[in-house]
Amino acid sequence: MTRFGYTLMTEQSGPKALVDYAVAAERVGFDFEVSSDHYFPWLDSQGHAPYAWSVLGAVAHATERVGLMTYVTCPSVRYHPAVVAQKAATLGLLSDGRFTLGLGAGENLNEHVVGERWPAVGERHDMLEEALEILRELFAGERLTYEGTHFRVDSARLWDLPAVPVEIGVAVSGAQSIERFAPLADHLVAVQPEEGIVERWDAVRDAAELPASRKVGQIPVCWDRDRDAAVARAHEQFRWFGGGWRVNADLPTTEAFDAASAYVRPEDVAEQIPCGPDLDAIVEAVSAYWEAGFTDIALVQVGDEGQQRFLDEAAGPLLERLRAAAPSGD
Repeated sequence: MTRFGYTLMTEQSGPKALVDYAVAAERVGFDFEVSSDHYFPWLDSQGHAPYAWSVLGAVAHATERVGLMTYVTCPSVRYHPAVVAQKAATLGLLSDGRFTLGLGAGENLNEHVVGERWPAVGERHDMLEEALEILRELFAGERLTYEGTHFRVDSARLWDLPAVPVEIGVAVSGAQSIERFAPLADHLVAVQPEEGIVERWDAVRDAAELPASRKVGQIPVCWDRDRDAAVARAHEQFRWFGGGWRVNADLPTTEAFDAASAYVRPEDVAEQIPCGPDLDAIVEAVSAYWEAGFTDIALVQVGDEGQQRFLDEAAGPLLERLRAAAPSGD
């Protein structure tokens, strides 16, 4: 059965508001919640970037049922993987096993702040693979000393571990990253509803005799009773979205994203993001993910303005329509 999630978008809301939204999203019936892990918003107009791990700790205590996940954390530049392991294990305990660690190769926007150079994508994948090795060892309760090409660990151990190790999802975008990370991760993370990604992921895992995994995707929507207001808000805050991962991963600042999206028109955004009160249009957009084989689909409601109204008025009926339309089998 397809599971539907809610996105805690740290780029567009402050920490207290995010916890309130998380509680409301659980109450209205979302199955899981994912949180971005940003140091910067994409655009100045979004205006926020609280620390995701503090927010998730508060959400873990404020909620009871929903799964939680980072979407996604880069464990290689801004954070050392041994520190990510400690954070993830603690959150696994605080959430009573509801947390999944979503990882990716990172974006310059968030990683440049520590003053290190921004590696090319191949090197970032090498770093991510080493980070996964370190995380697995520490999640297993081992005392770890590690000497890699990119990371060193000196006699580290996690003293507080959940009974069941935290599962790991990895963001992939193409054949090379799938071949590399499908055998190392527990779950797939992707931001495009491409059937080939899911098929190749499953084929690699089947060849390695690994169990079936979740395939977690994410889609922005901009619900509002006024379609013109929804289009305007989506353009103001999400016009960067059309750049795609290969562009978005390398731009370093909000000013760069503003310049890169300067000629994106409101109608361009409305072609990519369903905007307005039409729930059936949102269902149609989301259906591309389950048709591509995704098992878990997280919605991003664009903008802090109107977020609570979306949860109060639209989310419940939308979830009913999504569940009626989505595949019911595993």
